[in-house]
Amino acid sequence: MPTKTSTPSSQSPKLSHLRPQYIPNHIPDSSYVRILDTTLRDGEQSPGATMTAKEKLDIARQLVKLGVDIIQPGFPSASNSDFMAVKMIAQEVGNAVDDDGYVPVIAGFCRCVEKDISTAWEAVKYAKRPRLCTSIATSPIHMEHKLRKSKDQVIQIARDMVKFARSLGCNDIQFGAEDATRSDREFLYEILGVVIEAGATTVNIADTVGIVMPLELGKLIVDIKDNTPGIANVIISTHCHNDLGLATANTIEGARTGARQLEVTINGIGERAGNASLEEVVMALASKGDHALNGLYTRINTRHILETSKMVEEYSGMHLQPHKPLVGANAFVHASGIHQDGMLKHKGTYETISPEEIGHKRTTRIGIVLGKLSGSQALRKRLEELGYDLKEDEVDSVFWQFKAMAEKKKVVTDVDLKALVSYKAFHAESIWKLGDLQVTCGTIGLSTATVKLVNIDGSTHVACSIGIGAVDSTYKAINLIVKEPTKLLDYSLNSVTEGIGVNVTARVVICRENNHTSTYAFTEDANYPTFSGIAAEMDVVVSTVKAYLVALNKLLRWKESFRCA
Repeated sequence: MPTKTSTPSSQSPKLSHLRPQYIPNHIPDSSYVRILDTTLRDGEQSPGATMTAKEKLDIARQLVKLGVDIIQPGFPSASNSDFMAVKMIAQEVGNAVDDDGYVPVIAGFCRCVEKDISTAWEAVKYAKRPRLCTSIATSPIHMEHKLRKSKDQVIQIARDMVKFARSLGCNDIQFGAEDATRSDREFLYEILGVVIEAGATTVNIADTVGIVMPLELGKLIVDIKDNTPGIANVIISTHCHNDLGLATANTIEGARTGARQLEVTINGIGERAGNASLEEVVMALASKGDHALNGLYTRINTRHILETSKMVEEYSGMHLQPHKPLVGANAFVHASGIHQDGMLKHKGTYETISPEEIGHKRTTRIGIVLGKLSGSQALRKRLEELGYDLKEDEVDSVFWQFKAMAEKKKVVTDVDLKALVSYKAFHAESIWKLGDLQVTCGTIGLSTATVKLVNIDGSTHVACSIGIGAVDSTYKAINLIVKEPTKLLDYSLNSVTEGIGVNVTARVVICRENNHTSTYAFTEDANYPTFSGIAAEMDVVVSTVKAYLVALNKLLRWKESFRCA
């Protein structure tokens, strides 16, 4: 019996239509577009993107939450591990019911070879809705140099293999014309007509080398509809590669001109330059489907897009470029002062899609990010959001400190802003200053640090400590003198200048040891006092120690302010 999967109750605002009844060769609503995700098959063909069976299962479960119509989890005959992964997904995910009562199709990929087809069937037959996706090349260059077969031989193989798949008991068969966009048109119409007559329910038109323009792909789909016998009785699918950066555009054009199944991958991963990106295709349909695409729609729950993207990024090891549309780190970040001013007045000035719609939460990395191009209004707004009620002259004072910092750092974070404000609030003569420092470290034994600190009363204090590395041993020695339990939350180094004699900026963030901390220490949810320190020196360890003392002095001044209150 199908099992109900647990999914969050929040629904995507685009899920206004019901998913049509699943019929392999027909969609009752002509405006509905099926999404076939091939992340676990074509996506895994990216160099270095190999995933374990457990990782594939996790992603398949996530694809159910996302609302994908068809999942292509692998190439069962490629290896025993691939076979077992596809079988496991067919057994579990292929019987999982989504929130709208839908059970996804599990599609095994195979060549037009009997052994491939029978192996794929043995893997997917456990699913409630199993599909076989068999494929053969149809372009002259592939038939001559790769297959070394004539047109007649290729047609005969295609016909026989679709019939063979039918004989196994599968009633959902997809035939793929590899390199269809470089195939002879008349031959393409002929072979598609033959496989439809043999029992194929979906025909997949592959732009295997990503060579066509959107207008060319659209014209091909229209020509196939007009010239292929029996085409009205099957679903037309597209499979577009991104070699010229046109995979998403080609996929959308294919849908506009009649394709009702779109093959995509999460984050656009795949062979060479990758495949059409699920998130880009789905959000293009969601935002433009009603007005520019004759009402086309999907049943993808877009609020799960980001979560799915991050899972695939982690499991595949294929890291996203920051400016990747929708899911890249910078996709919803506004750094220009002019843009930030517009966003503060109305988000629609520079945001056509709400980041929350695809699962983002509005943090410092979503919306306005502060940097050297930011203006005082953006700074004021962020300080207000952080809970600071500053007067005009106070904002101006912080602003110029902020601009100086932004010249040295790419992004000024909330922690940095808190440091600037706290510097103003607690700026007084330091309670502790660095006198002398000596550190011994290397590959043999623990590091040893000797630290001399000078107190505000003029007295000097010396302590020695050992630790794992120079920073650990030095901080322990300081703590022996100051006797203020602290927890190091963050530590980073950046070189501000270039060359051998670089000036190194150290930045540390600390809190009192008895505070409750969490992995979310640097989000807006952090509700306990943190203290940061920044220092720049030629010596890395000296810079680190001075930064720690700046933070530590802020903490001590903060404690004093409470005693005086």
